[in-house]
Amino acid sequence: MPAEGVSEDVQRYYILAPEVPIPEHTLVLKDDATLGLFNDFGDIDAGARPEEGLYHDGTRFLSQLTLKLAGGRPHLLSSAVRRDNLLMSADLTNPDLYWNGRVVLPRGSLHIYRSKLIWKSTCYERIHVRNFTREPLDIALEVQFAADYADIFEIRGQSRARRGELLETRTDGGAAELAYRGLDGVTRRTLIECKPQPRAITGSRLRLDAHLDGRSEQVYALSVTCNVDGSSLRAASHDAALARAEQARAGGARFNCALETSNDQFNAWLQRSAADLDMLLTDTPQGLYPYAGVPWFDTTFGRDGIITALETLWLSPNIARGVLAFLAETQATASDPARDAEPGKILHEARGGEMAALGEIPFGRYYGSVDSTPLFVMLAGAYYQRTADAELIESIWPNIRAALEWLERYGDLDHDGFVEYQRRSPNGLVQQGWKDSYDSVFHADGRLAEGPIALCEVQGYAYAARLAGAELARALGHADEARALVDAARSLRERFQARFWCPEIGVYALALDGEERPCRVRSSNCGHCLATGIAAREHTEAILESLSDEAFCSGWGIRTIADTESRYNPMSYHNGSIWPHDNAIIASGVTRLPSKALAVRTLASLFEASTYFDSSRLPELFCGFRRRPGKAPTRYPVACSPQAWASGAVFMLLQSCLGIEIDAAHGRLTLHYPALPPCLERVCIRNLHIGACRADLTLHRYPGAVGVNVENRAGRLEVLMLK
Repeated sequence: MPAEGVSEDVQRYYILAPEVPIPEHTLVLKDDATLGLFNDFGDIDAGARPEEGLYHDGTRFLSQLTLKLAGGRPHLLSSAVRRDNLLMSADLTNPDLYWNGRVVLPRGSLHIYRSKLIWKSTCYERIHVRNFTREPLDIALEVQFAADYADIFEIRGQSRARRGELLETRTDGGAAELAYRGLDGVTRRTLIECKPQPRAITGSRLRLDAHLDGRSEQVYALSVTCNVDGSSLRAASHDAALARAEQARAGGARFNCALETSNDQFNAWLQRSAADLDMLLTDTPQGLYPYAGVPWFDTTFGRDGIITALETLWLSPNIARGVLAFLAETQATASDPARDAEPGKILHEARGGEMAALGEIPFGRYYGSVDSTPLFVMLAGAYYQRTADAELIESIWPNIRAALEWLERYGDLDHDGFVEYQRRSPNGLVQQGWKDSYDSVFHADGRLAEGPIALCEVQGYAYAARLAGAELARALGHADEARALVDAARSLRERFQARFWCPEIGVYALALDGEERPCRVRSSNCGHCLATGIAAREHTEAILESLSDEAFCSGWGIRTIADTESRYNPMSYHNGSIWPHDNAIIASGVTRLPSKALAVRTLASLFEASTYFDSSRLPELFCGFRRRPGKAPTRYPVACSPQAWASGAVFMLLQSCLGIEIDAAHGRLTLHYPALPPCLERVCIRNLHIGACRADLTLHRYPGAVGVNVENRAGRLEVLMLK
């Protein structure tokens, strides 16, 4: 590789570049059911980091795609994902290249720019190689590739007794086709194409050797297309795909954050959260659905989708519409113990991929969550209040009725008036609330609770679901049903106070076990009881006080359990960690209360935490260690990031601080005792649509108060502020 002359004098004083660093970050691109996890270099190397890959519908279609320069890895300058999550880029250069012990090409002579896009089952890449020397160079460039067609559950560590057959790789001109015939009878193919045509191609590598004149550039266009049993393999051009992707993102059908504040760092959190939600939204035949999280939960989850829709409902009700339609369509209609399914029950999760198709995992369509069913009805009620969309509610009314009937007929396993769970599938989840790790429900002495288990927050969801069902029944003219549902809700609330309140710990019991003994544990679950309204007014102050003390509040947010509990561990998944969505739901309990202290403090804590995470992206959870001066929050090693309900948390938190309540049927927006943290002097809400009305709002924080200006009002929108 001839280069500009490097004299002995220069060699003598030349500072050699350090070794190429090991990748540290995971960069994410996603479009619908296709997901890419890349390292800092823009490579995929599952041998180094098991989760990396190009995935489609739960299967890894590419486990290696590494760029080599002169047989080694280029030197990393920088890499990033564009703010809207459409493009990933990496700037690379050559390290010092040697021949016979001498530097023949000093580092920084070449610039290699990689740009990636995922669109419609295809990963597009452009590789720009520019020679910044004045001499011609012969470049030895190579792309190494492989596909293992591993199921996502294999990557998570589940072993398989048998696998399907890897087929022989076919090469043709500038393309290579890898393939795998699964035990499910499905053939999955990966087509890798390169333009201009590579110098050579084999079953595992493309040689892109090039001759570059001084100051010249060569551009290569690669595409990797995922194909399942006969779908179209040929990709569009890079330019056409990018234009269509940008047009779709700008079209406004997905999630658009119309919020801006006086704080640039807070705006970065808002923008990142909105972009992540937009990326996780996936087209289904029923509408948009927020896939739960990357990488392990990149699919439809009932609970996650509903909570994400609730978090964003005041800004973007179209998400809730898609979630309701999808979950109505996939609602269980028969009893199936292998899937923990019963008539009327709402989906826990749905998976594609070979292992789900073969029943090696129960999650093809799995119904093992106790809370997704009442949450579905809650979302339907909240959606109707936000939109007055009677047409959708009428279309899913049979599903709402079936969900409410499930609460009465199947949800109450021991006929004590509470909703419980106990798995029926031997391969299903032991714990079926949102804290679904095996050790998340326990007694004060640390003993694990035996089922059937009645969680406190699930009783709150059941209470709120009945009231929401009553409102919907009344709107549709079913007065008798409405009265019966209200009576059932009141009866549940009375029983709940008598059985769950624990005055000795100042909060509701985490749960009742199978012998109806209370789990006297101070948990964040009791905060959900505030949000649903099942908490008695005389207990509200005690709960707020408990959730605000140092045992719960780490300084970065509210822990899942108090640090005084027997199973507290700040590094655990559910027993002492901090979950942004959990904090947001708790804070929503004060939306209509005069005191917003808990919501304001929680919003400020999570905002400050966001500034320590890459790109202001809050992960699924982080560790619950106490905040220490100059120390960042401690990461949880395998947390999903991005994750839908973590991304949605900021919007619900802001709604709670401002006390926003929308009544679309009456064209009314109410601000209940709004408050803002010191970090926010101003919040602007632009283009807020309520039915046929629209308005811009600007809120200003003053000493002890928040004021609002209503601008560009269209339609007969009434804005009320309670102070």
